[in-house]
Amino acid sequence: MKSRTPKVLHGICGRSLVGHVVAAARELEPGQLVVVVGHGREQVVAHLGEVAPGVRTAVQAEQNGTGHAVRMGLEELGGALDGTVVVVCGDTPLLTGETLKALSATHAADGNAVTVLTANVPDATGYGRIVRAGGDGSVTAIVEHKDADETQRAITEINSGVFAFDGKLLAEALTQVRTDNSQGEEYLTDVLGILRGAGHRVGASVAADHREILGINNRVQLAEARALLNARLLERAMLAGVTVVDPGSTWFDVTVTYEPDALVHPGTQLLGVTHLGEGAEVGPGCTLTDTRVGADARVINTVADGAVVGEGASVGPYAYLRPGTDLGAKGKIGTYVETKNARIGEGTKVPHLSYVGDATIGEYSNIGAASVFVNYDGVEKHHTTVGSHCRTGSDNMFVAPVTVGDGAYTAAGSVITRDVPAGALAVARGQQRNIEGWVARKRPGTAAAKAAQDAAGEREEGA
Repeated sequence: MKSRTPKVLHGICGRSLVGHVVAAARELEPGQLVVVVGHGREQVVAHLGEVAPGVRTAVQAEQNGTGHAVRMGLEELGGALDGTVVVVCGDTPLLTGETLKALSATHAADGNAVTVLTANVPDATGYGRIVRAGGDGSVTAIVEHKDADETQRAITEINSGVFAFDGKLLAEALTQVRTDNSQGEEYLTDVLGILRGAGHRVGASVAADHREILGINNRVQLAEARALLNARLLERAMLAGVTVVDPGSTWFDVTVTYEPDALVHPGTQLLGVTHLGEGAEVGPGCTLTDTRVGADARVINTVADGAVVGEGASVGPYAYLRPGTDLGAKGKIGTYVETKNARIGEGTKVPHLSYVGDATIGEYSNIGAASVFVNYDGVEKHHTTVGSHCRTGSDNMFVAPVTVGDGAYTAAGSVITRDVPAGALAVARGQQRNIEGWVARKRPGTAAAKAAQDAAGEREEGA
């Protein structure tokens, strides 16, 4: 990956590669789930502690092959296990729980010692081929591409590297795996030959979609997997009743949820635990992270993170909703408005060019254009409260901590530094003074002076 980040921690669609694999494995409801860690294990273990609590880790201090890795995992669990042991790769983010369930079911139904997850691919170049017995269809060998003859290379069924084992037979066979190969490593695939040689059956379960088994080894493959997974997520959403106008420019995380009749316009990213209510409309040009959009709300050209948009509310265009924003039903956050840690009541409007931070605003109030809630004194943040049915003038500064009572008004251009009683009008600006003739005296010969002179002449003629 040419990265300071371990490969399995690179992310697509809201999860790390290993996070996707763990999520798929958990759908089996396993008695134990162990991740074998090696390169960058400190970072991987810390990450798993955050996103997959309860998952155990086993350390493979030296990367001595796949067989060795599985042996480390079994040792973490105390050795041989009763039941089925499923082994998956940490860099296969497209693998689904349904496919793992099918693998486990085939393994049990066929009474296999080991069952290989396989796939039929359009181009098998470079992959290990699955060679089956002519009679019962059991697997007789996995032949690597470089070792395959012409007949074997014509086989399109390949090994995925994912297996289901009889736990006790796996532990016993791993003790017999040799390292007399070009890499000097313990290969997990050698277990298949050992078990077959001992008279046990080796079977296969074919994945319905060969793309599920794709592994990630570079950033080109990472991007390809992201596109495939995103297409899967969008298809699921559309089949559930969501309209996605342009799937090619729309991106969902796996944790996004939605209700029927939501509408997503082009150029939109829905990330984290974002939720779209019934009939919600988002986009174009939105990036919403961990944000709830209520039923029939509309969000346009907006960046939102950790926000709540109430039912029937409208946001944007060009709004920025920062964490802690909670817009009530039928409320409005308009053009070039930024909000943070702000609770804005039902029907309240903040229409234009304003900053509302660390604030509570009641119901059906209107905040005038170019208003700023001045919440930071250089040391601490302070809170502003504006009541219900208030009308605040344009170009107001609310210097926190300050409260504007219910039904109060504030005059345009005011700097509000003291509490405003309910129903009062607050005026906090200097008195206007007009100096007659100033332009003619101070800016003679300018266009402004000529315009003023012409206007004076017109007044005299009109008189």
